[in-house]
Amino acid sequence: MSDDLVLVAREAGVATVTLNRPDALNALSAALRNRIAEVFDELAQDEQTEVVILTGAGRAFTVGLDLKELGGEKSPEEALGSRNLSDALAALNKPIIGAINGFAITGGFEIALMCDFLIASPEAKFADTHARVGVVPGWGLSQRLPRLIGINRAKELSLTGNYLDAETACSWGLVNRVVPADELLQTCTALARDIVSTEPVTRGEILRIMDAGWHDTLTNGLALEDTASRAHRVRAADVSERRANIQARGRDQAQS
Repeated sequence: MSDDLVLVAREAGVATVTLNRPDALNALSAALRNRIAEVFDELAQDEQTEVVILTGAGRAFTVGLDLKELGGEKSPEEALGSRNLSDALAALNKPIIGAINGFAITGGFEIALMCDFLIASPEAKFADTHARVGVVPGWGLSQRLPRLIGINRAKELSLTGNYLDAETACSWGLVNRVVPADELLQTCTALARDIVSTEPVTRGEILRIMDAGWHDTLTNGLALEDTASRAHRVRAADVSERRANIQARGRDQAQS
């Protein structure tokens, strides 16, 4: 069944989404891509879900588009599918933590870059093979990757198609940290719970202005932040009790 292509586990505001074609290294068939879009549409409407962890089953996060479909075994319409994954993930408007458990190749690399930040296991490997398979990136890799790791490093990866290991990805700033494979989901879940513990409206606004500023100039980003900050001050009374609790907890920790 199509539901089995993507597994979703929900607990305490955190939804863990697992791409589930392990025998195919989670290759992005049209059916899988459409199911991912459906799941993210559902999570966007789920008020109980505040943070999403995205990972893959087996040895891969995802190795990208299913080359059998690209090779002509299906029509172009079937191979492309009906929904742009970049649009589906962006429409979530909730933090996405990428738990990169293995290969993140080409389209899989692009999906990783759609996440708000990445935690990787030592088995994680990234590669952009668009130039090798004759496909121009269409989900944002050519624009997101240079902004994260620098234009020269991005060109090295995209023009050679070579692999990038987890530790180098971390040193280049692509990955926040590398943790043992058996601690990957545990680490991501702990971070997700930390996010859930923050004030939701403020958190959402911070995420919004960070993303908007990242796609714009520094000057425009600073203006955006100032406008958002001023508008948000009207909520000060709503969060005053929360601030008092945080201050009390800080004093308790300092005295212990």
